Amino acid sequence: MKLRVLTAVVATLAVTLVGCSGKATDGKATEEGEGGIKTGPGVSSSTISLGVLTDMTGVYASLGKSVTQAQQLWVKQTNDEGGICDRKIELTVRDHGYDPQKAIAAYTELEPEVVGFAQFIGSPFVAAVEQRIDGQDKGLVLPQAWSANLLGSPYVRVIGATYDVETINLMDYLLAEKRIAKGDRIGHVYFEGDYGENALVGSKHAAKEAGLTVVEQKIKPTDNDMTAQVAALKQAGVKAVIVSAGPRQAASLVGVAAATGFDVPVVGNNSAFAPQLLKTQAGPALLKDYYVAASTLPIGDPGDGPAKLAKEYAAQYPKDVLDNGVVAGYTAASLFGEALSKACDDKDLTREGIDKALLTIKGYGSEFGVSHDFSDPKAPSTRESVIMKPDAGAAGGLKVVRPAEVAAAAESFTAGS
Repeated sequence: MKLRVLTAVVATLAVTLVGCSGKATDGKATEEGEGGIKTGPGVSSSTISLGVLTDMTGVYASLGKSVTQAQQLWVKQTNDEGGICDRKIELTVRDHGYDPQKAIAAYTELEPEVVGFAQFIGSPFVAAVEQRIDGQDKGLVLPQAWSANLLGSPYVRVIGATYDVETINLMDYLLAEKRIAKGDRIGHVYFEGDYGENALVGSKHAAKEAGLTVVEQKIKPTDNDMTAQVAALKQAGVKAVIVSAGPRQAASLVGVAAATGFDVPVVGNNSAFAPQLLKTQAGPALLKDYYVAASTLPIGDPGDGPAKLAKEYAAQYPKDVLDNGVVAGYTAASLFGEALSKACDDKDLTREGIDKALLTIKGYGSEFGVSHDFSDPKAPSTRESVIMKPDAGAAGGLKVVRPAEVAAAAESFTAGS
């Protein structure tokens, strides 16, 4: 019942947005700036305004804080170097607390005032306004969400492997390490909605390819105690568990499993870990046999890209914890900046000009371990995943156990199918 109500709320708000958008612009050029540069919403002769729709008080609070502060760091650095196209970058932040009404209301508020969004946490909320974005707003949105359902839009662009591809890569790691084998049962605990259900598509595909069986456990974002799920999976005799949920749910699942003698490896999607968990009761269990995938190196990696960013972030926010949200946020902001710079070169800072510029960006982000290609809106920017393991001695709490790879089953898989 709660799922139907939430779905109805999001759907109703989405319909309202489509029908009540008189204040929004179609993104066409509204003026000629200095040097003959076309400009539109969110761009003046002195500033370029970007929006941020984040979660600092809900299920992804730790991620949202890190992503946002990393983007604020990028803005500071960019402005200190003179800005982009002789304009300073402005970032307007709204915390929606992972609440659908707040998220969509915040989008409605900011959309007419910004050129696009460097962050939008929550794939269900992005999906709720995608029709409006594609149909009339046409502002570039870089979500901190990896649902394959967002693929295909020329304006909503996912940075990294989608959840289905990422999950296939996670299962490939377990197979390669001989932690699971043909004929085994694999548990999958997942959030209802775009995130979890897209990840489930990936686990089912990988299971079919490898001769495995998936045992499903669907949960809500408000479910924090995984005792019932662990009991069900233990009874089903699964040999490993995938968790496509938030950090709290992952910690509960791993902790309960350890406490009940359920000794199996657990793997999680990129948003199913936060280094703060290592200081909880679940810490020892997470350090023992938990693994996370992402489309970047961890912030604590000794490589030049992560090391440089970690040093700069720590200098700006000395009291805050380093985590992979820092890499994700900084990458998204700098990608938006790259598109703005290319659009400036083309003398077109309209929304259409920026979207067009993004299509020319290939080989991006390699300093963080994975190269991204944004030339095809229908495809993920990469199919590669880095596999990491919690490490209490590493900055950000993760170390690499397998560098960026794409599983054969993920290479041939059509994301979003």
